[in-house]
Amino acid sequence: MKGLFWFVALFALAVAVALGAKLNDGYVLLVLPPWRAEVSLNLMILALLALFAAFYALLRGLALTLGLPQRVSEYRARRQREKAGLVFQDAVRLLFEGRFGQALKKASEAHAAGTAPGLSALIAARAAQRMRESEKQQGWMERATLDDPRTEAATLMLEAEMMNEARRFDEALLALERLQAKQGRHIAALRLELRARQGAGDWDGVLKLARQLDKRAALPAEVVREVRTQAHLGNIAKRAADQGLLTAYLRALPAEERSQRVVLAAARALVALGAESEAQKLIEAVLDTASNDEWQPELVAIYGRLTGGEQTARIAKAEGWLRKHPEDARLLKALGRMCLRQRLWGKAQSYLEASLAVHDTPEGHLELARLFDQLERPEEANKHYRASAKLEAR
Repeated sequence: MKGLFWFVALFALAVAVALGAKLNDGYVLLVLPPWRAEVSLNLMILALLALFAAFYALLRGLALTLGLPQRVSEYRARRQREKAGLVFQDAVRLLFEGRFGQALKKASEAHAAGTAPGLSALIAARAAQRMRESEKQQGWMERATLDDPRTEAATLMLEAEMMNEARRFDEALLALERLQAKQGRHIAALRLELRARQGAGDWDGVLKLARQLDKRAALPAEVVREVRTQAHLGNIAKRAADQGLLTAYLRALPAEERSQRVVLAAARALVALGAESEAQKLIEAVLDTASNDEWQPELVAIYGRLTGGEQTARIAKAEGWLRKHPEDARLLKALGRMCLRQRLWGKAQSYLEASLAVHDTPEGHLELARLFDQLERPEEANKHYRASAKLEAR
């Protein structure tokens, strides 16, 4: 439609010009003594138009001729930029392909050509790091910031990531601190900091970051749980030599973060410090509210080894658990041990034999052997000693 419109418009213009020329009877008189010439006005107009077109063509030709060197120079520069852009793209592609030597070479060429010098330097730094060429890596990192100040944040992020991979966690944290001072912390930076603090053993910092990332839904829930569990285990290990610090830490531990592994490690640490009453409170608080899926036989085993305090109350507590878990071999064995300490020989024998009936273990046979030794029944004691040794030898 557009082409048809222009065709009609030009046709109408041609008709109008033809009609105008036909109706125009004017003339132009040119006098240059001793000559004079009389020319049709229409011819004069055509001649002037032709003269203008010729003059314009002459000027245009001169301009194109004189501007040829500049256009050639611009064309070459444009071609160089295009080639440099392709080299830069090759550097990025080779880096992701894992061909780090070629990526370093291409990134160096792109940097020399002035194509995104800051980013080219960062790509070269990453390739050098992958090739374990630390001097080149450091040199390219410095060039990235000098060539393009806008890449400073990216440089610091890359530095922190590379320091984490090299297990130089303190240096990674320093880079992240500089980043925070300039641009604050975003989710990617928080993840890097989490990895650095895990490596540095800063478990309090790990817990703080894990909670922040959990609020922002920046990590899967199962990952957050595992990170928090590892942090609590680390903190328990740090405080394992000081009963006061350990007890205070466990009392401040949120209920939703008391995973099975954390509680088990805490109970073992308390028992190792001789804080059996604290261990008893912790185990009872956990097992009293535990569902079938949350039941921890390992805690029951520890509970059965506690020697201080009121054994009778512990036996009553464990018998309450037994009504919910009658087939738990460790609970039966723990009850047998506690009854043995209280010299409840008949109950101890019943619980230990029931434990062996559920699960035959060397420890169960040893407890029965000790029981029969105290009852001066050597034949039965020797029978269980042999059974224990036989199971141990398997």
